[in-house]
Amino acid sequence: MSGASGGVTGGVGEVVPGTLLVASPELLDPNFADTVVLMIDVDDDGAVGLVLNRPSAVMVADVLAAWRDVVSPPETLFTGGPVGSDGALGLVRLADPDPGTAPVGFRALVDDLGLVDLDTPVELVEGSVSAVRIYAGYAGWGAEQLRGEIAEGSWYVVPGEVGDVFRPEVEDLRRDVLRRQPGERAWAATRPADPGLN
Repeated sequence: MSGASGGVTGGVGEVVPGTLLVASPELLDPNFADTVVLMIDVDDDGAVGLVLNRPSAVMVADVLAAWRDVVSPPETLFTGGPVGSDGALGLVRLADPDPGTAPVGFRALVDDLGLVDLDTPVELVEGSVSAVRIYAGYAGWGAEQLRGEIAEGSWYVVPGEVGDVFRPEVEDLRRDVLRRQPGERAWAATRPADPGLN
């Protein structure tokens, strides 16, 4: 996925919507250890992303019953991050990449990926999207905070692919994203969290 220009720059690359932040082995914060974060909003004031690989035990049908028949497998609510966990965000992929076919309440992020207002009646969304995932909470940073975390080596900044976002099995997402990267980053996919275990 390619994003718009004007993102946060760090020691590794530019962070724009559609970019992935992949937790390095040095990142031990339990909110983000072993995570892959899709960046959805980046500007001079900060950045917002969604953790892609933290499904919860809560079923979407139990909290947002209207969306139970359109959500992509697994039909669980995902933990998008530690901020605003009492709210939910809907991430969708358009069935037709023509922006003119986007449903009511859709906000484009990059390519055919965007957010949908979960207050929109499902019947106005169904059929116009090919994938839906719902996240409780999000990850958020001040601009300088994210730059600092990238510079200290907490995150690998890598390009995202649409297939990363809606895959049904997310346990190996971090490893798979790193494996397709060049050089040392691919090696990090096989490095144990505790080098003493090697």
